[in-house]
Amino acid sequence: MPSINLLPWRQSLRQRRRKELLIGIGAAFGLAALITVLAHFAVGSMIDAQNRRNDLLKAEIAELDKAIEQIIALEDQKARMISRMEVIDRLQASRPEVVKFFDQVVSTLPEGVYLTSVTQKGKKIEFNGVAQSSTRVSAFMRNIDASESLVSPELKVIQTGSNTGPGAQFTLFASQRSAAGEAEADKGGKRVTRVSEARK
Repeated sequence: MPSINLLPWRQSLRQRRRKELLIGIGAAFGLAALITVLAHFAVGSMIDAQNRRNDLLKAEIAELDKAIEQIIALEDQKARMISRMEVIDRLQASRPEVVKFFDQVVSTLPEGVYLTSVTQKGKKIEFNGVAQSSTRVSAFMRNIDASESLVSPELKVIQTGSNTGPGAQFTLFASQRSAAGEAEADKGGKRVTRVSEARK
């Protein structure tokens, strides 16, 4: 029976398989390295794109902040202008009231009473003057109480004697009647006592 030596064939088969394994391992490492490089470039590209978006958003936010500051400045300017217009409107509206007020003061002033100063703080009015007698001051208070624009006369000080000269010096307080009070006074038929009526 003839003998066949299979050893060289097995060695060549092992060598071929080893080469195939090494080639497969090298191909796997190469593919992994290629995938890693491609992933690195892809991630870097995505990061760069996101950074560009962030820079664009920051620029837009800065523009919006500037626009908001301008809007706030315009709102403040608008509020200041509105407040000035309101002050001007109040001054325009108070013009006839001042004239009416002094007309009422003159109308309520009886004969023998002379005012030296008139001071107003809000609705409170202070009269300082000289009267020939205390009865003239009483008549002045009655005229104030009956007037359309003044109310609540209150005598604080009255001085008589040689130091005050002829007559009596007085300080009298009154309040300016509100618009609703003036309307009620008109409706009730109240009228200011004129100087001629006080003389009677």
